[in-house]
Amino acid sequence: MGTGWWRWVSGLALLVACTRVQVEPAEGESVRLPSGVPTTNGSSRSDAAPSSPLATTRSGSREAVTDGGVPEVGAILTAARSGKAYERLVSLCDDVGHRLSGSANYQRAVLWGVARFEEDGVPRVATEPVEVPAWVRGQESVQMVRPRALMLPMLGLGGSPGTPGIEADVVVVPDVESVDDSVRGRIVLFHSVMETRVPAYEGYGGAVAARTKGPAAAARHGAVGALVRSITTRSLASPHTGVTVFEEGEPQIPAAAVATEHADMMARMIARGQTVRVRMEMEAHWKPDQNTHNVVAEIPGRERPEEVVLIGGHLDSWDVGQGAHDDGAGIAEVIESMRILAAMPPARRTIRAVLFANEENGLRGGRAYFAAHEEEVHVAAIETDLGGGWPLGWGATGTDEQLEWLAARAAPLGLPVRFPGGGADISPLKANGTLTIGLRPDDRHYFDVHHTHADTVDKVEPASLREATGALAALAWLLANAESAPLPTGKPLKPPSESGRR
Repeated sequence: MGTGWWRWVSGLALLVACTRVQVEPAEGESVRLPSGVPTTNGSSRSDAAPSSPLATTRSGSREAVTDGGVPEVGAILTAARSGKAYERLVSLCDDVGHRLSGSANYQRAVLWGVARFEEDGVPRVATEPVEVPAWVRGQESVQMVRPRALMLPMLGLGGSPGTPGIEADVVVVPDVESVDDSVRGRIVLFHSVMETRVPAYEGYGGAVAARTKGPAAAARHGAVGALVRSITTRSLASPHTGVTVFEEGEPQIPAAAVATEHADMMARMIARGQTVRVRMEMEAHWKPDQNTHNVVAEIPGRERPEEVVLIGGHLDSWDVGQGAHDDGAGIAEVIESMRILAAMPPARRTIRAVLFANEENGLRGGRAYFAAHEEEVHVAAIETDLGGGWPLGWGATGTDEQLEWLAARAAPLGLPVRFPGGGADISPLKANGTLTIGLRPDDRHYFDVHHTHADTVDKVEPASLREATGALAALAWLLANAESAPLPTGKPLKPPSESGRR
């Protein structure tokens, strides 16, 4: 590359504050930094990212991603902090809206994604076919009819069958394991409470089985319907939807989420000896599978184009709200990263972006991508699917060699590498030994609006989204430009045994 490029990036790098973030590991996680790499350097915070209650570290402050003295990284971070990530998110949310797989809005989102990559000058843009399920919500309601009449805020769970109307007494169970034949002929209320944890996804993981597995367990024991206390730690009478899973050939019952306040109220009433009776009406149904696409864009590498560094998120969302945090934020970060990287001289390796279909209720986009590309060499795959919060670190799954390599390459950014980690859409790549990485932002407010009508663009803070974009683009560049890299093993990856995670 010419000397003019180096002068340009060196000048831009002077604008970037050189600070390091200090983040404690989550309980049960390991943190990996290469030998001799400090976790702090005492520098002041960047003024480009003002403090906000929406994106803070556990100590109540947040630190800017650093450039580690690498001019190109400084240029990437500067471009991201003044870039278009938030504007892209506004367009996706307002112009396309929610986009459940199999819907007309998802098809619009595919065209939207292609147009953004093309207008940003990404050299190669394509769509790849995916056949996705098509579940339709329709009209729905849950009404308490005894001991008093009350319409309950609710959202049917994705994959639930419909019902023209069932009415039955409610029985409360705390978790899936507590379901037995005592639920026969009743509507089961799964009163599973999500714990407040840091990071928040730890609490989510401990509670979500009530939604994904509970209704099927209740159906096997003869229940006629299922209600699930919304999987969240905060609520303003806001129900949270999400997928529930019935295996083929097993009994199915209508299932819905109710707001935490009303789930708690019904549980209190029953504990006081009152009979709670509820009526459920739902038009939910399946349509035939639909043909749609993943969106794939790439910047070919200049030396090793056959080696790929992937960045991605899922383009689909649930059919409520705008899918702003889940996963519009990730999509905006990926698209903006490619815009920034396409304006730079090509990296050694190919950088490929994938906007995946059908993460929310099937994962068929991730599986279709793997089926089409499993023979290719993926040096690393990075997914961003935990909202638009301030970037705090990375979660990764790989061999010891891959994790050490990642930690060394990521060190300039000042964000710790924890393990295990990755993302749902890139998880099929673990089958051939690909290093999988997930961006870990501050998620303390993510589950407030996750899978609700309130997951709208106003809940995403622009500065946090831009900082996370800079981190994503910079890591992709660092990995794609490394002189050497451990290649996939060709064998399935498992989380490191020393991680201590479930």
